[in-house]
Amino acid sequence: MARRSGSSGEKTAVALHEAAVRLFARHGFAAVSMRQIAAEVGVQVGARYLYTADKQTLLNDILGGHMEQLLATADETLPRTGAAADRLAAFVQFHIRYHVLRPEKVFISYMELRNLTEDNFAAIEVLRRRYEDLLEDILKAGKAGRDFHITDTRLTTLAMIAMLTGISTWYKSGGRMTQEEIEAHYLEMVNNMVGRPLAAELLASPS
Repeated sequence: MARRSGSSGEKTAVALHEAAVRLFARHGFAAVSMRQIAAEVGVQVGARYLYTADKQTLLNDILGGHMEQLLATADETLPRTGAAADRLAAFVQFHIRYHVLRPEKVFISYMELRNLTEDNFAAIEVLRRRYEDLLEDILKAGKAGRDFHITDTRLTTLAMIAMLTGISTWYKSGGRMTQEEIEAHYLEMVNNMVGRPLAAELLASPS
């Protein structure tokens, strides 16, 4: 029988998922047992089989859910038409704002890929490539229109995403720079990567 939305079983499954995110981010996938995850939620270790098959399934669900939510939010947020420079600015802002709010999931999504089974890894890589393609399509459009000066759009895509994602490992609110100031400086760096100097008014107030 399917569980009703909001049932105690559903809430326990969500709690196990959230506990796994915290523990994997803090200690690493290999060092955390299902017994620890169950104890974090207050569930008997044997009962956790009602909510997840095993630790590998839990990790795959975390990484897959993270990527699916990222793609869905990007689809709702990012413009698919317009000037390539404007679309690139929108991508930079979206990527930073999305990732700084989810540092634990971002950390797990990169550090624990190696612990996925071959099949699970392949499925996650498909989702990651779909997201990378959103940025590469912008770079290709800018290159075709001679707005961007890029030798290899694929390599530039990977470099940009790595740089932007890295913010989530060190950013703390209340630091030396505001998030908006950080976004503006990263937008300047991204524009330099495509050979397009950023206008002073955009650096002062990113769109």
